Amino acid sequence: MGDSGRASKVQEPRLVAVCVSARRTDPKSDIGEGTLYAGYGLLGDSHAGLNERQVSLVALESIERANREHGISARPGSFAENLTTQGLDLLTLRIGDQLRIGPALLEVVQIGKPPDTAHTYSFQGVSILPREGIFCRVLEGGRVARGDPIEVIRKGEV
Repeated sequence: MGDSGRASKVQEPRLVAVCVSARRTDPKSDIGEGTLYAGYGLLGDSHAGLNERQVSLVALESIERANREHGISARPGSFAENLTTQGLDLLTLRIGDQLRIGPALLEVVQIGKPPDTAHTYSFQGVSILPREGIFCRVLEGGRVARGDPIEVIRKGEV
């Protein structure tokens, strides 16, 4: 009798949603896959091309915790993030760390948002992107999709 029926306790980091919105004031919708362009961001998203914070990421675990703590029903994209991850503690990342997601390579440029920076988007009155999200620029583009593995490349190990 083998271990094939047991779930692994250590989950490899992976992408669970790719989200876009046509307008910055709208919640993002999970489209399952999308194309990231170097120096630009996620094709079809309202935040693409605006600055070096080209792509935003939030962990599914943060969304689930917000749901429990606030009694809300958020899902990937509800907090205006482009990419929703699972199995990766985003807050352990540092500025300059890189993420390989499928063929794309992202570089962390900001962790959270300073309290004095305007952040107008919330889901049912709850906003987690400023304190639990990260922002990246796209160094190498490519098509990313739900289920893609995520590899962390620590600054200095490149």
